[in-house]
Amino acid sequence: MNQSLTDLYLQRGRLLERIASQRATLAWQLVPLQNASDAGSRVMAMLRGGVQYLKSHPLPVALAVLALVLLKPRRALRWAGRGLFLWRSWRALRAWLPESLLGRDL
Repeated sequence: MNQSLTDLYLQRGRLLERIASQRATLAWQLVPLQNASDAGSRVMAMLRGGVQYLKSHPLPVALAVLALVLLKPRRALRWAGRGLFLWRSWRALRAWLPESLLGRDL
């Protein structure tokens, strides 16, 4: 009886080791899925943030729709490209210039 109890404990120990090894292997194999899931979560959070921004700032959306209605879509797209260029240029200039030249803290 004592021997069979010892065998059971030994078998239990081997099973626990095997379970731990399988868990470690599974965790290692699931890393790419976790990364993909994290990327999806970041995209969803960014989309929610964008929707929330648009809900809280309806004026830019209304101006964009108005520009599409008043101007032809091709012309509106051209103006949007120019605006994006100006915005990027301003950001680059602002990063390059010292804050003292801009006249305020950014």
